[in-house]
Amino acid sequence: MLKEFKEFAMKGNLVDMAVGFVMGGAFATVVTAFIQGVFLPILAPVMGGIDLSALTYTISPAELNEAGEVVKEAAIVELGAFIAALISFIIVAFVMFLIIKGMNSMQKKEEEAAPAAPPRQEVLLEEIRNLLAKQS
Repeated sequence: MLKEFKEFAMKGNLVDMAVGFVMGGAFATVVTAFIQGVFLPILAPVMGGIDLSALTYTISPAELNEAGEVVKEAAIVELGAFIAALISFIIVAFVMFLIIKGMNSMQKKEEEAAPAAPPRQEVLLEEIRNLLAKQS
């Protein structure tokens, strides 16, 4: 069982997939940092000073007792975080689309460069034809 697991874990496709997950996670982290640290701050002045990362909507405010302690937390929808995540998703999805499109075009070029070999039956029939032609 251990041998079978080792063979399964060392297959090329599984290792490639693991590398893809690690690279995808790292890329998503970079894109998120770009959105939070560069894109949204640049976008804020364009939108009239609105900081999208701090954009929230309070459904119900926090309830305090006489001592000023929070009895019930506020229900807040963090729209800015959602917008930032949505922008990150669109960027990651677009880059992945470009990568897949590039890989597909490279595969098509390789397929066009190497013509497909004729079926074995055709090769055998040609050999038989050639032998019969020599005998005639």
